[in-house]
Amino acid sequence: MEINWQEMLFQFLGGLGIFLFAIKYMGDGLQKAAGDRLRDILDKFTTNPFMGVLVGIVVTVLIQSSSGTTVIVVGLVSAGFMTLRQAIGVIMGANIGTTVTAFIIGLDVGAYALPIMAVGAFLIFFVKKSSVKNLGEVVFGFGGLFLGLELMSDGMKPLRDLDTFTDLMISMSDQPILGVVVGTIFTLIVQSSSATVGILQGLYAENLVDLKAALPILFGDNIGTTITAVLASIGASVAARRTAAAHVLFNIIGTVIFLILLIPFTAYVEWISSVLALENKMQIAFAHGSFNIASTILQFPLIGAWAYLVTKVIPGEDVTIEYKPKHLDRHFIEQSPSVAIGQAKEEIIRMGAFSIQGMNESYEYLKTGNKKHAETGYQIEDAINNLDRKITDYLIEISSVSISPLESERHVMLMETVRDIERIGDHFENIIELIDYRDVNKVKLTEDAMEDLAEMFTLTIETVQKAVDSLDLNDMDLARTVAQKEDLIDKMERKFRKNHILRLNEGSCTAQAGMVFVDIVSNLERIGDHAVNISEAILGKRN
Repeated sequence: MEINWQEMLFQFLGGLGIFLFAIKYMGDGLQKAAGDRLRDILDKFTTNPFMGVLVGIVVTVLIQSSSGTTVIVVGLVSAGFMTLRQAIGVIMGANIGTTVTAFIIGLDVGAYALPIMAVGAFLIFFVKKSSVKNLGEVVFGFGGLFLGLELMSDGMKPLRDLDTFTDLMISMSDQPILGVVVGTIFTLIVQSSSATVGILQGLYAENLVDLKAALPILFGDNIGTTITAVLASIGASVAARRTAAAHVLFNIIGTVIFLILLIPFTAYVEWISSVLALENKMQIAFAHGSFNIASTILQFPLIGAWAYLVTKVIPGEDVTIEYKPKHLDRHFIEQSPSVAIGQAKEEIIRMGAFSIQGMNESYEYLKTGNKKHAETGYQIEDAINNLDRKITDYLIEISSVSISPLESERHVMLMETVRDIERIGDHFENIIELIDYRDVNKVKLTEDAMEDLAEMFTLTIETVQKAVDSLDLNDMDLARTVAQKEDLIDKMERKFRKNHILRLNEGSCTAQAGMVFVDIVSNLERIGDHAVNISEAILGKRN
């Protein structure tokens, strides 16, 4: 029988496309349903590596992507939310969580794929409630998953008549390392271990591959899926690169262990398949689940060793932006509210230091165009927003207990200061976005404009620094200096706007460049206003 290569290729690639789209759509729906809670779950419950494993399982089941979980973890480690040891635990859990997809595929409800998608589409297009629409996305993606698998399976059926393919499968049975390489390369290309495991289930169900060849391919899939974390860590912090390296190390070690134990593991899969009377697809699902769970159990005691090893392999200072508050001890609220207010002030000083750091990063980004400064700036703004929420919640809790009139004044002053520092963060983020716009649209600022911005940036950063110092030291003289410098910033803004109009009239400046220049100047002027608000709170002048 002659193989219709075009039809086979189109069916397989089309099915793969539908499968990848469906699994992403299903994950997006689950993620929307969970809202911002995923990051909070990862932050709150990963107190130790064991909890990290459990959280990794839960989050990966929710978003249907171990790569997605690992990318989030890389970001959290970079942000200082999570230690390397905790992150390795989450990665181990993510490997277990991703096996759920294989069990779903093992249910084999392909005949009902289209009606399931119809139900999902109905919920998406005919129901207005967003929570129901999210459910519709999950249902639609669930149906699409099986439709894609059916198409891929149908496309692969003619391969059984191809001698070359049969010979390759026999070679993989005799040479397990070849199977690992095939699984790794294919997952590197597709960037979804769920997809490659699904394809493997289809091949095994059609008797195109035997168990001895299927298991090494399964092990290779686990190595291939680490590419997403590696890509996410390129150009990221040292901590993020170590996290990605730990992911690669964990999966490679697991594969090596199970290649050594391939004969007993194959016997185990055959035994459990006969005991539970498993269908072919479910056999692969059980093998996948058993492999990842056993690999996690075996390597869990070695988390400390792996963390030490990747720290030695990837040297460098582990610079992270610590999002978490350091001083907000809730025990003080009831026991000593005045101490609690002092703790809140210490945290606000940290927040102020972040705002200065963020302004310096945005200034460096303006001068160099180096994206690293932009990424750090965005991370710092995230840290400021997080501290804003935590400090405000803490201060609200303090207001519920009895405090003296003097402490009440300090409390109000701190509440207002938090808001001003948070707004400074918003403004330097606006500046970073304006510089992004400049670079994307190849807008060129004149040398005169850059000199004006350098002068205003320097003065504004110095003013915010003095405002934060005046709050820290409760220094009235420094606070008055801030008010004087803010007057200079206002005058500078008016002067630079006039300079800009002159450049426009001379034709040395474009309208686009002018827009970027004026908006940066406006944001710097607004930062000066918030700095003077902080100083006026110290002086007791604010209404």
